[in-house]
Amino acid sequence: MRQASLLFLVRRLVQVVPVVLAIAAVNFFLLRMAPGDVADILAGQMGHATLEFTQQLRREFGLDQPVYMQFFYYIGKLLTLDLGRSHLQQAPVIDLILDRLPATVILMLTSILIAIAVGIVLGVAAARREGRLADTLVSVTALVVYATPAFWLGLMLIVLFSIQLDLLPSGGMYQIGAGRTGLAHALDVAKHLVLPSVTLGLFYVAIYTRLMRASMLEVYGLEFITTARAKGLSETTIAWTHALRNALLPVVTLAGVQFGHLLGGSILVETVFAWPGLGRLVFDALLQRDLNLLLGILFVSSVVVVFANLAVDLIYGLLDPRIVHK
Repeated sequence: MRQASLLFLVRRLVQVVPVVLAIAAVNFFLLRMAPGDVADILAGQMGHATLEFTQQLRREFGLDQPVYMQFFYYIGKLLTLDLGRSHLQQAPVIDLILDRLPATVILMLTSILIAIAVGIVLGVAAARREGRLADTLVSVTALVVYATPAFWLGLMLIVLFSIQLDLLPSGGMYQIGAGRTGLAHALDVAKHLVLPSVTLGLFYVAIYTRLMRASMLEVYGLEFITTARAKGLSETTIAWTHALRNALLPVVTLAGVQFGHLLGGSILVETVFAWPGLGRLVFDALLQRDLNLLLGILFVSSVVVVFANLAVDLIYGLLDPRIVHK
């Protein structure tokens, strides 16, 4: 069993390399198709730059080379884990990303855990009371939350919990100038994390609730559930011990697929709550045509998503050991 699990992991890791390189290639050519470049932005910021100066900047940045030469140069540096330098911010791309990445990862993981946990509980509760009032309330509430724009929900949470009740901070990752360390700092970050993570997670709560309900109802129709009932087991034991594990498989699969979508959604939430993550950095890099920084962020984001899907595959194998042997 352990050897099969190791071979399963090795196969997945081997598949990761071409996937990441393919994503990097697609990102490169898509961004190169967009008009303008960093030389145009720098020349525009100076206001009086001449065409000759703009062309000189392109030569210095290697933007005068054919696209295929730029691509091979980019891939060559990428293979050495060199993401280049941001010409606008005058700093290595990897340093800019690593400075913001932890905040985004914390927000994403917290949001997805909230969404999965709440979605599972509500989905199981709705499935156990199919056709009753509780099932209808859960389904309608999930639909309303799903249809609510994330930015509006975030603003309403700020109005309620930050302005009206004064319970939670309205933005940022921690209180600036407080000088907290250790546990006090962790609690401060957790307090600032509540509103953005709930805002981002609530949208996905609706999805996981609906999916979990449908999955549980499907599992309830299988023979082993009928056998468990024939043995006299309580409905609570059947739901949480026997049905849940099998019903979780579609939820785990969807979680891996939506991890990349979650990263995209964090851009809007980070902007609303001034959360210092990759979202705002992506927005600024896009407006400034800082292609090196944008390519670096997209590459790192792709790696995070690919490895998140790898983790989902491993969890899937734990829930259903038959997957490991395929």
